[in-house]
Amino acid sequence: MYVHTFSYWWLNIYFDSGSSLNKAIYQSLTYHLLCEDGGFWGDSEDHWRLCFLFIQSDPERHCNTDWILRADPNLTTDDQLNLTLPREEDGTFSRCQMFIPVDWDISAIREYGLNETTRCQNGWVYYNTLYDATIVTDFDLVCDQANLLEIARAALMAGILVGCLLFGPFAESFGRKRAAQIPVIVTLIFTVTTGLCPNFYLYCASQFMVGIGYGGYRLNCVILATEWIGVSKRSCGACVTQLCGAVGNLILAGIIYFIRDWRLAQFITAAPTAVIAIYIWFIPESARWLLGRGKTEEAKHLITKAAAINKRTVSDSLLEKIVVKETEKKEGIIILIQSSVLRKYFFTILLAWFSLNVTYYCLSFNVGNFGLDIFLTQAMFGVTELPAHILCIWLLEALGRRVSLMSTLLIGGFLCILILAFPQSNAIAVTALAISGRFFINWAGSICNVYVQELFPTSFRQTASGLGSIASRAGGLLSPLLNMLAIYHWSIPIIVFSSLTLVSGALGFLLPETRRKELPDSTDEAEGNINKTTMKILSASSMSPQSKSTKL
Repeated sequence: MYVHTFSYWWLNIYFDSGSSLNKAIYQSLTYHLLCEDGGFWGDSEDHWRLCFLFIQSDPERHCNTDWILRADPNLTTDDQLNLTLPREEDGTFSRCQMFIPVDWDISAIREYGLNETTRCQNGWVYYNTLYDATIVTDFDLVCDQANLLEIARAALMAGILVGCLLFGPFAESFGRKRAAQIPVIVTLIFTVTTGLCPNFYLYCASQFMVGIGYGGYRLNCVILATEWIGVSKRSCGACVTQLCGAVGNLILAGIIYFIRDWRLAQFITAAPTAVIAIYIWFIPESARWLLGRGKTEEAKHLITKAAAINKRTVSDSLLEKIVVKETEKKEGIIILIQSSVLRKYFFTILLAWFSLNVTYYCLSFNVGNFGLDIFLTQAMFGVTELPAHILCIWLLEALGRRVSLMSTLLIGGFLCILILAFPQSNAIAVTALAISGRFFINWAGSICNVYVQELFPTSFRQTASGLGSIASRAGGLLSPLLNMLAIYHWSIPIIVFSSLTLVSGALGFLLPETRRKELPDSTDEAEGNINKTTMKILSASSMSPQSKSTKL
């Protein structure tokens, strides 16, 4: 099920210090609340993320043995179970085995008993369940089918990855706005469809499509917001987006506490997506993208409109300076191939994003295994995210991007590996370390969202963000599979994801500081070979019809 609530509005237009070419800038924030139930985690990320949290993966159960009622309809429940189910070594009834049905009368069954066993043939009877209905109980994902639950999680993650692949290039050709609108419609349709799925395979297919919608939406709404936000407010915009995800975690826990049927909750939590699907058609396109496509007049119109809404004015002389920059073509991935500096930045931030998502989701998918009440643990996860994102706004400006990223990854990885120092039976210690580690990992995710936008030039920014999102989604995709290694030893997943986080945190030293710097528009600016002021002087002295500058 899903709770996806996204709110996008314009706050104000403000004027930064510096050249007049940089003074007219929109400020809009993406207010984003996405979560889902039926699974786990959405980060401030997300709606889809929480789709496997509340599933009670190993409910109390026994095989359905109503076949014996044909021999004696008046059997008590205790008699029925005693005659048809084998017992385990501890004396409890088997949860995955039953005696093979026979055509004897009830007296023969009582006298001779049944000895040959088989797997459950007619489904299961569930009891003492935490929820009224889950995908586990509806689709019988237990016993030899239990691993299919990980397949469902992987299907969702795979969809998100495909969504990033599809809608990243789409945004370059058709705009950030359109690339955010279409995924919302896809998400709405298949969120509802998921709640109607009659079998597990259609459920996985529907989850895959939800993932595609979410992946495309998440990627492009962040880009769209970032390209409107000025230097002094950029970190605030990204962190507010993440903050709303934390609020979503808290709301989700409350919804599932009162609504224990996953299908009903699916429909209820789809309602906010319908609201988004209506008003998202009225959001503005990115002026940077419009300028890059040569649509100067439309970009000027949007800037004037934003200024009017926010009771500000933009002079005609300033608008005339907003022109199309043609000196640097949209070479995309070619820029990365040609620049050793940008390659270093790219693979470093890619590893960080991949590592933190592997860790985040490995911890998230295990929320029900920490030993404490699942609702309490989920609520604590949400509560700890709130200060993480609020502090992130301050930390990014006070310490800068590089120090913030390194410290959060290193501390988060260290806290996660400390889990190995405590026995699994110590639920309080394990849960405390998991929550604390996730706190810093989530913090690092907010920093990556800001950092990846500021490291690369406009012509490569969408590509870099798209590939970064793909790497992060690949981490989420692998996390359920990594958790499966716990069948060999419970410590294996912890060692792997903690080590990845520590290594990526140390490599953060290779990245430059981008605090209070404008988004680079050229490869030279991104590499640090030339600053904005010098660029403007050169542009002013050598401006030609084929070499123009684009600034908001």
